[in-house]
Amino acid sequence: MFRTVLKPLTVLMGIFLAGIAVLFTWLSAINSPQYAWRVIVYGDSDPQDYLIFPQRAVHNGGHMSIIKTADANIPQTVTFPYDGTQHTEAFDDLLHRTNTGAFIIIRDDKVVYEAYLDSTRASIHTSFSVAKSFDSALIGAAIADGRIGSVDDAVIKYIPELTGRGIDNLTIRNLLQMDSGIRYRHNEELPFYIHPFGDDSFSYYSADLRKIALSVQPSETPIGEAFRYNNYHPLLEGLILERVTGMHVAEYLQEKIWSPMGAEYPASWSLDSASSGFEKMESGINASAMDFARFGLIFLHKGNWNGRQILPEAWVTESTTPLDPDPRVWETFPEWLNYGGYYKYHWWGLKNPDGVNDFAARGHLGQVIYVAPRKNMVVVRFGDEPDSNINWTLVIHALVDQMP
Repeated sequence: MFRTVLKPLTVLMGIFLAGIAVLFTWLSAINSPQYAWRVIVYGDSDPQDYLIFPQRAVHNGGHMSIIKTADANIPQTVTFPYDGTQHTEAFDDLLHRTNTGAFIIIRDDKVVYEAYLDSTRASIHTSFSVAKSFDSALIGAAIADGRIGSVDDAVIKYIPELTGRGIDNLTIRNLLQMDSGIRYRHNEELPFYIHPFGDDSFSYYSADLRKIALSVQPSETPIGEAFRYNNYHPLLEGLILERVTGMHVAEYLQEKIWSPMGAEYPASWSLDSASSGFEKMESGINASAMDFARFGLIFLHKGNWNGRQILPEAWVTESTTPLDPDPRVWETFPEWLNYGGYYKYHWWGLKNPDGVNDFAARGHLGQVIYVAPRKNMVVVRFGDEPDSNINWTLVIHALVDQMP
């Protein structure tokens, strides 16, 4: 009896291992063995992924900016869009149910709410695509430094290797606005959700992201005609920043933002691999929630924080003001438009009736730095996201609306 059961199990195990071997060989051939290993072993991305990548340190300066505390009336419940309807839930229950690690509300430059459910103030949280808003800020800093001419410069001015493949007219603005026309297939757009072969996986797990960035090709969509979220854009931005500054991007972040803003803790930027040493521009900043909030305060105050004009006011305004009109077709995230949403320079905006718009840095699994100038507020949420029906940007927008 035992042999009767064991034999088919052995056969199935052999088939499974053979399949893994074939997949590993295939992925190694189209990318690299390190990529194949990461995809097979780690699979979908996770808030703890910063532990699996090498990192480059981002040091804080010698002077920490002080954020005082104050009392405020925080709503006991919050009503927000959920699965096509309006849903009301106790605020504390919502935080616990969604595995929120850190939630901070700053109003009038004072912390009025600070909760750490499975972490502490010093705990590290990974940014996922919140990093893109930092990328944009660094482009603005490089323009202010005279290292980049303008957002209307052609990308091939800085990356001539891309010349002659149909994207010579591509500008830095197109990268920041996600309308490059560069070919990009999201994992969920592939048949049977074959994620190892999607561009989301290539841009996340590849061990040589410079090589990936230099391999981009045009799609059938002309430059500037369609919004398509594309993780190759920040990689190209990273190449530009490296070349014009002569620095690692993490070093430039430290010099232009992290140290000047008076970060409380050091941070890091995940790298594609130790051998390549290129920052994961699309997703890889690792820092405390409170220091992420400080970045939001820079944008709340038009680039000015900690007694310094860290970013030009004109850049902050340009980065967060919607295209009006926006004639593009939204090939990805078209539902965002239904909420009065827009996208500008790696910030997700929400139009308000009073004309004073909110905007947010957003990352996978509900990482958010939310800036609400109409209420003089910054709200930060980091953690996991077990409920895929929750859009934390919309939850925070509703919470801000309900704050007295």
